[in-house]
Formats: sequence, structure tokens, C-alpha cells
Amino acid sequence: MSMRIRTSALTALTVAAVAAGTVLTAPAADAAPKAAAPKFLAASELPPHPSSSWTAGPVKEGFPKALGQCVSTEGVMAYEYRYREFTTDLDTSATQLTVTATTPTLAKNLAKQYDDLIRNCAQRIEASSDVWAEGRDYGTLPVEEGAHVRGVHTKTSWGANDVSLLSVGRDGKTVTVVWWGQMGNFKDAPVTAFKKTTTTAVNKLY
Repeated sequence: MSMRIRTSALTALTVAAVAAGTVLTAPAADAAPKAAAPKFLAASELPPHPSSSWTAGPVKEGFPKALGQCVSTEGVMAYEYRYREFTTDLDTSATQLTVTATTPTLAKNLAKQYDDLIRNCAQRIEASSDVWAEGRDYGTLPVEEGAHVRGVHTKTSWGANDVSLLSVGRDGKTVTVVWWGQMGNFKDAPVTAFKKTTTTAVNKLY
């Protein structure tokens, strides 16, 4: 820890040091504090699972593969991505991504781009494969600069049935994306609980 020394005391010390043949330099000014990193959800803040507890993994650098079906970095400015994955003992899992832009305007544009990608996700899935897909809009949430919740249900010809809930929220310069997924369809999706999770995720960033 650097010490703040009064000018008069520093001058006296310098004179004494020079007389003794020692070079004394003034203490360097404290470096500007680094901005706090966005905080992530805890396992207990995920939608409750009826038969399994959630386990939270470590926060990692990079872009999570779990979001790749609907959200990607293609066409997006280069940012530093951080994420945390959550698992249960069964097929249900979740992921939270955070991205901090240099300005609130860039973050606002990024949030819109991610929300647009999610809004069109089902359409893109059907256009690029033989998978049937449907998207649903579950509305916005009045938290910080806002959040939007959507859902995607996919079904394959061989019987695979999966449902996902996704949300995009923003607090100032930081955007967060939360994804929840499991086998099933829209009636199996905990929309109300996921909205609560999204609100917590955005509020908890800073």
C-alpha cells in the first residue's frame, strides 16, 4: 500500500537522502481503480427444479457453446465475454453470459442485436435443418435499463423435444444473457420463475 507523505516531510527526507548518497523518489500516485467485474447468478437463484438441486460452475472467459443455437458473436464487435454454466443431476441446464461495452450506447445496441437473434432463432433453425421450431415472446421486464424474455421450442423427426428460455438484460454498459433449457415443450418451461431469475441477474450485475 503506498503512503501519502506531506510535501514538507518528503522534502526533508529527500535532502537527507541526497546528503547520504542515496536517491529517494517520491511515491507513485495510486493507479486508477479497475472497474468492478459484473457479478453472476448463484445456483440458488435459478428456477427451482422439482427433483434436483442446481450446481454452479466457475466463471470462465470466452463465449459459451450453449448459447450458440440462438446467440453468437458473428457480426458483433469484439468484446471480452465471461460466462457461468449451471447443471442439475438431470437434463436441465442453464448458462449466464456477461459482456461489458465501452459505452452505454454500444451496450444498448448489443442488447438489441442479441434480442433480435433470439427473436429470429426459431426461424433460422427451421431454415437450416429439418428441425421444427417455434418461438414465443414472454415480454419485457422493468429492471435497470430493461430485459426481454423469450422462449424457443424445437422438435425433431426422430422425437427429440427441447425447450429453452432466453433473456437479454442491460445495466449501463453491461449486457447479460441468461439461457435455461431442458427436454420438453412450452408447458414444461418455468416462465414465471425464469423472469424472476432474469430480474435478479440484471440487478446483481453491479
